Amino acid sequence: MSAPVYLGVDLGTQSVRVLAVDPDGVVLASASQKLISQRDGVRHEQDPESWWNATILCLREVMTTLGSAGQIAGLAVDATSGTTLLMDDQCRPLTSALMYDDGRANAEAAEANEAGSALWQQMSYRMQPSWALPKLLWLLRHQAVPAGAKLAHQNDFINARLAGHAVATDSSHALKTGYDLIRSEWPTSILDSLNVTLSILPRVVAPGTQIGIVSRVAAEQTGLPIGVPIYAGMTDGCAAQIASGATEVGSWNSVIGTTLVIKGVTRELLWDPFGVVYSHRSIDGLWLPGGASSTGAAAIVAEFNAADLDKLNQAAKLAGPTSLVVYPLVSRGERFPFAAPDATGFTLGHSSSVEDRYRSVLQGIAMIERLSFETLRNLGAPTNGRFTISGGGVKSEALNQLRADILERELSIPEVTEGAFGMAMLAAAADSSMQQVTRRMVRIARTITPRRSFVEYAAQYAALIIELENRGWLPPGLTAMSQIGTHA
Repeated sequence: MSAPVYLGVDLGTQSVRVLAVDPDGVVLASASQKLISQRDGVRHEQDPESWWNATILCLREVMTTLGSAGQIAGLAVDATSGTTLLMDDQCRPLTSALMYDDGRANAEAAEANEAGSALWQQMSYRMQPSWALPKLLWLLRHQAVPAGAKLAHQNDFINARLAGHAVATDSSHALKTGYDLIRSEWPTSILDSLNVTLSILPRVVAPGTQIGIVSRVAAEQTGLPIGVPIYAGMTDGCAAQIASGATEVGSWNSVIGTTLVIKGVTRELLWDPFGVVYSHRSIDGLWLPGGASSTGAAAIVAEFNAADLDKLNQAAKLAGPTSLVVYPLVSRGERFPFAAPDATGFTLGHSSSVEDRYRSVLQGIAMIERLSFETLRNLGAPTNGRFTISGGGVKSEALNQLRADILERELSIPEVTEGAFGMAMLAAAADSSMQQVTRRMVRIARTITPRRSFVEYAAQYAALIIELENRGWLPPGLTAMSQIGTHA
């Protein structure tokens, strides 16, 4: 018999990507197809049929590459969190898809927050205009909705096309539609007050639950064998977390791309009185808390010429700590590790050169990352597991080293961190535990160990904290300058 092969499908904003992975985490085949969006102010839409057409092309390419190399043992699909549409009972879209960052549902978000404030507070979040429940309310009020219409998250639509009928959604995507992760149910009294009937909502299952099999029609279109198991997926952020190997209690993945996103694993639900940390739930019932800061590599892109980055990184690797204190924020507003809609970036001191300025921006990103972990620890999150880092930021060895020094932690960089890889892992976990799959499939490319003592950065870090407090953005006493090193 051929060795099993697991497929992961990642539905992004700009592309669809598919990976075929063997039980040891070796990528056997991959394919991607671009997607096109329509933006108009706060509105951001895509045609759901374009997702399916791109998925067909990716799957056919992957299956052609694989040939007879393996037996497809299962697949799972991740998608952008909060992307929603309405579809009919034949799995045809009734509306365009309102994308993850579509912001038109401001009034509906306020109404949802008023109706469900007690539950949202218990789950440590507030509904945002870009979340799925406010967008569902907007669709119900601005679209003609025929009988039998169903809400579909982005991956629900693809799963339905693969199965040939509507299937259950996963609790990860259902979170932003108001699903109660504590009691594992739709909050009927809240939904009733918002005039949302249960008949329009999908059934919800835990990620990793089998929700269907590939139909004959989908098999003909995609090249997949008939009967391949389809497993409930997760959001793209959770998929990337799985791919990084952060699946055990106390482990964390920190992603620096345009922004800084941190996600980890706890046994108990973290309750955050400030609402900057909210949690998904994993395949095995653990909690996946996290937050997204507005700082990140966008600050580098905004200030420095891309052609100079290699030279600047080399200089930063050789230099020591800078006395400059920088809060590297490009756009107004911060979401994590504190909520401050009016926050803006600032610099304390004057740079002596462009190299010093570059070093100070990297240092500032690493310090916000440390503050984020201190905030999580103060909420009761364990941080004694493996720390992995991913995203475009890992291309800078200077930033990697600063992060290890300031976090006082060894940092691991996985070989593959794509969401599609995480979904292949989730499909593989149907025959095993997620922890076993992680140990078998996640490969660490390299590790970064601290070289300098945090003492060398302590004065600048203290100045950053004091300035954030003085400006009224960071609540006083939120951080106690706690240690987050290996023994924390």
